[in-house]
Amino acid sequence: MPIDQDCLEKVVRFVEEKKGRDVLLLDLRDISVVTDYFLLVTGNSRTQTRAVAEYLHEEMEALGVRLLRTEGLADANWILLDCGDLVIHIMTPETRAFYNLERLWGDAVRCS
Repeated sequence: MPIDQDCLEKVVRFVEEKKGRDVLLLDLRDISVVTDYFLLVTGNSRTQTRAVAEYLHEEMEALGVRLLRTEGLADANWILLDCGDLVIHIMTPETRAFYNLERLWGDAVRCS
């Protein structure tokens, strides 16, 4: 199932249900050939980042969105869920501040 606006809104809601913070959806369609969207999420701890990732994995499957790859689940400082058109980054506050993807992808349109 391709990622559409309705699906993106549901994924953001799923993150918020698990108390993900600083949720930011970046539209990369005009600036990247790798993916269409990045969803950036901060968890309060590694336990929470893992919980958000596991919850998303379950809910995305129910939506019919195929998860192509998961990275970083064991350490849980930065978990990446690759869904093809959507890549979700779930990070601890320190990791998010250090890598500052918002600045790195500063040309992207902010959707949320």
